[in-house]
Parts: sequence; structure tokens; C-alpha cells
Amino acid sequence: MPVDPQAYRPETAILALGDTFYVPVDAARFPRTILRFRNDRAASEVGLDALTDEEWLAYFGRFDPLPGTLTRPLALRYHGHQFRVYNPDIGDGRGFTFAQLRGGGDDLFDLGTKGSGQTPFSRFGDGRLTLKGGVREILASEMLEALGVRTSRSLSLIETGEALDRGDEPSPTRSAVLVRMSLGHIRIGTFQRLAYEGDAAGMRRLVDYCLAELFRVPAGADPVAQFLDLVVAHTARLAASYMIAGFVHGVLNSDNINVTGESFDYGPWRFAPTWDASFTAAYFDHAGLYAFGRQPEAIHWDVGQLAASLRLLSEAPPLIACLERFGAHYRAALGNRALRRLGLHKSSPEAAALLVQAIGQTLTATGVSIDRFFFDAYGGALPPGYGAAWDDARALFAAFEPIRQGRGHPYFADPEPCAMLIDEVEAIWRAIDTADDWAPFHAKIAAIRRMGEALDGWQKSAN
Repeated sequence: MPVDPQAYRPETAILALGDTFYVPVDAARFPRTILRFRNDRAASEVGLDALTDEEWLAYFGRFDPLPGTLTRPLALRYHGHQFRVYNPDIGDGRGFTFAQLRGGGDDLFDLGTKGSGQTPFSRFGDGRLTLKGGVREILASEMLEALGVRTSRSLSLIETGEALDRGDEPSPTRSAVLVRMSLGHIRIGTFQRLAYEGDAAGMRRLVDYCLAELFRVPAGADPVAQFLDLVVAHTARLAASYMIAGFVHGVLNSDNINVTGESFDYGPWRFAPTWDASFTAAYFDHAGLYAFGRQPEAIHWDVGQLAASLRLLSEAPPLIACLERFGAHYRAALGNRALRRLGLHKSSPEAAALLVQAIGQTLTATGVSIDRFFFDAYGGALPPGYGAAWDDARALFAAFEPIRQGRGHPYFADPEPCAMLIDEVEAIWRAIDTADDWAPFHAKIAAIRRMGEALDGWQKSAN
């Protein structure tokens, strides 16, 4: 591949953690490699957008080593609470990290996989990913990115020509391997494993790695509390982002929470059609542990497990003080995310909090879809007819100004907002499954990106 040293900047920073953090593995050999999706927008950030399709298949379907970075894929070790039950027998069971690349802003990106074959942590799994699962992850990550949620990006999807048996969808079904581009794959469960094993030296190295490489800040006088404080702030913002996006992750286990607060690992996700706190995404979440309205609680609980793990290095009081700031961070982020989805400038925290309260009351009272409400209200121009809860709060908009010219983008002349409810997801998959018709999928990606453009670029500046 042609290497532009200004755009392509390979790294191997993760190797400094030592081999107790990972196991070198080999990728599965697939019968076929059919390119189904390449995200050149994301690839351009790390100098990979000039790859030919054949090079793309070699690096992301056969996993030839990218120049200058990791020479072998690494399956990462971690533990985690799964539906509040601790499990020490997990790790990267169908994925690995196979490259690290520095972005233009010096962010360190990991390239990781889903469906790349068995590892020592696969247990009874086949290490594969269904094509439907890959399609769903692309749709989720694209939609969240457009809505301003800090998320991993789906970089590549390659169909692999194997027939898979699954208990939760018609089988046999088609297989694929996905590559995601993420700001690290260090999970709360990574720290839990170190606490479980009593590895204080390893945990200290990991804290230093996260501060230097993921948060890119110099270590302070108390690096452990400093690290936890950053995680609390970033994960509180993630929780607020999910709520304003109307997104339900579905499986907020501690091994699915990235310490950077970047959303990733999309399985049974859904977007909530209405503001229903009890709405769940996973059919197996019988108790509603990860229901829409309980996501802030779930993420806070997971961060509490990180704090408990960090007791290996720290006394409790500074860690408790960090945890107690989660609520304030969440409330501030909720107001900011609501304003940004409405296309409004920041105002006082008090005014933003009142606006969030009015939004919740309006959505609950009217039963209108979350996407419809924010589409109608973008720029502060909500039409009448949303009920007394909103009429009473309409004057709140006087405290805010539109970020730009409000509804000037052609998107806002559309009859319906761009949304991603389950019926459309299933229709997109059905076209692929029954007729190998990818047109609805690619049309949806284009529509999502058009919506992101209409929201006028505030998403990335907000992150």
C-alpha cells in the first residue's frame, strides 16, 4: 500500500502493557471475502482511504498485517459483570485488536474485529458473526454518530461465505467479519480482571496507559483518582447521549463499557419509538435491567465496579468523591445534548435543565416519537399542538438562540425525520437476505449522513 507519513501513522502502544493483557491469535481463514461496506470517511482519518478494494480485502478480510503496526492480532483479556453476575471466564471470544493508528488529532485508534474466528476465550462459541449482526452494527454506529453520540465507527464489513447456526434468528444464516475503529478497547472489565487477580503492577501500568494514550493528559498527583474522574465524566456524558438519542444499547454489562465513554459493541440494540422508560432492547432482559430509562443507573453501577477495582491502588475516599460527581456530570450533559439536538446555543444550566424537564413531560404526555419531536423542534421552532406541557414551557426557547440558520438545510423540508426503528432495520435486512439487495442499506446510510450534515457539524465539536 502507498504510505503517506502525514496521514498513515502506525502505532504499537498497546504492547507496552505486556503480554499478560492479551494473547496473540490468528484470524480464521474464510471460504470467501466479499466486500459489503467500506467506510472511507472514517478510513481517511487514519490514512487508509486510498486502499484499493483488493488491498482492503487483504487487510480487513484476510488480516494481512498493516505496515508498521501489530504483527499479530491480540485477543484481549478481561472479566466483567454480566447482568450483575461476575464472570471471570470471558475475554475477546470472537474478535481481536490487530492494528493501532494515530489520527490527525493524535487520537490513538484501535482497529478491532467482530467475527474473526475463535480465540482462547471463545468457550463454546464458533467465533463468527452473522451478516445480519454486522449490518445492524453499521446501522447503529452510523445513526449514533450522526446524532452526536461518541461511538466506535464501523470501518468494514466483509461477507465470508460460511453458513452459521444461531438460536435467535433463522438458520443457517450468512456470515461476516466486521472491523470497528475505536478509541481503545479498554473496558471496565479489563480493570476488574486485574483486581480479581491482585495484579497491582499491571493495574498501575494500565492507568498510566489510559491517561497517556486514551485521554492524552499528563498524570497528576493522584493518577488513580484522576483517571476515575475522567471515566466518570465521559461515561455520564455517554448515558446522557443515549437518552437524548432515544437509544437503548441493550447489554450494558461492565465488559461492554469502554473507559473512554465511547459507545461500542452493538448486539440487541434498538431506538425507542417513544419516551418509554420501560422500553427494552434485549429479549432476554426480562427484569428490564437495561431498559431505556435505567441506562444512566446501569452505567453508574458499572463505573462503581471500576472504582471498587481501583481500590487495589487507592484508598476509598477519593474514589467515592469521583463517583459522587456522576449525577452532576449527567445532568449537565443531558442539558447540553438536548440543546445540541435542538440546534440551540448553550444557556444557563438552570434553563437547560428546565428545557429537559419540559421535553420529557411533552414526550410522555403526547406519546409522539422522539425523532419526530426533535425534528419538529430543531432551531427552536416547534409548531403548536404538542399539548399543555410544552405550551407552558414554550417561553423557555426565548433563552436560547439557534446555532445557525435553524432549518435551512433541505433535510428539514422532508415529510418525516430520519429514524432507525426496528421495523425498518428488519426491512433492510430482509432485502439483503431474500434478494441480496443492498440498495436499501446503502440508501439508509446516505440518509443518515445527510441528517448528520443537516445537524450542522455540532456533533463532533460537542464531543
